[in-house]
Amino acid sequence: MRYLPRYLMLITLVLILLTTSAAEVFAAQKIKVVTTLTFLEDFVKNVGGNRVEVKSLLTGLESEHTYTPKPSDIASVREARVLVKIGLGLEIWVDSLIKNASNNNLTVVTTSTGIPLLRSEERDSHDHDERSAGNPHIWLDPERAKVMIRHITDALIKIDPAGRKVYLVNQSEYFKKIDTMRINIEKKLRAVPNRKIITHHPAWPYFAQRFKLQIADNIQTQVGSEPSAKHVAALINKIRQENIRVIVSEPQLNPKIPKAISEETKAKLIVLTPVPGGLPGTGTYIDMMEYNGEQLATGLK
Repeated sequence: MRYLPRYLMLITLVLILLTTSAAEVFAAQKIKVVTTLTFLEDFVKNVGGNRVEVKSLLTGLESEHTYTPKPSDIASVREARVLVKIGLGLEIWVDSLIKNASNNNLTVVTTSTGIPLLRSEERDSHDHDERSAGNPHIWLDPERAKVMIRHITDALIKIDPAGRKVYLVNQSEYFKKIDTMRINIEKKLRAVPNRKIITHHPAWPYFAQRFKLQIADNIQTQVGSEPSAKHVAALINKIRQENIRVIVSEPQLNPKIPKAISEETKAKLIVLTPVPGGLPGTGTYIDMMEYNGEQLATGLK
């Protein structure tokens, strides 16, 4: 009997260790997140830190408008706890992907919710009602991007209340970095006298509005379709008449026509990417935005 207290103490100690280990294992389980686009992946990483495991379906080299999901994408969504998208008809392929994944435990975060929109100048042959709501390229304005990030933060807190403080601190620190990026771009573009540009497709109105640029026209006016000869001729005349010095192309789109217009008019052709990973040195959202700002500032001087 005199050994009983020792046995009780040993059993108690083992139970404490087992309980602690189980709690640590549970805490170490990361929330699996799938995003449609690379900057959304970046947003989730910056907010979620080591509490999330995140993967973007697109790499940054594909067009978000015409992407075709792979079988591996279905598997990724089936295993995920959260899927983060833009909405507004941008990822026209994502709803069928979610349906095919049959994941009843999936939380879908639509990051465009509640964000003021600019009119869409891009027509879609599929005539999606969501697209008619406005231009979906909202992330190219850093202030609208912050609203998108808040939606992600709120979703992670709802799923993982224990991580609330971590998520809010991470969000605050990320917002400071975004503010610094925005100020840097504003400084680079402040002294530019001629602020008119021609863009490949209507991805840039939010960027232009935030940084006080003027988009004179777009080369591509319908998703996945090349412009007519009449439209190209009108663009060439406009560039000459209005002394437009820069044409913006994108690595995700065919450069043939922007290059031909540039050669005809002597306007400078610069390549910007609307999503991280589209060009070297644009691996993160902030890197991408600063790269685009630098290229525009140099091209417009």
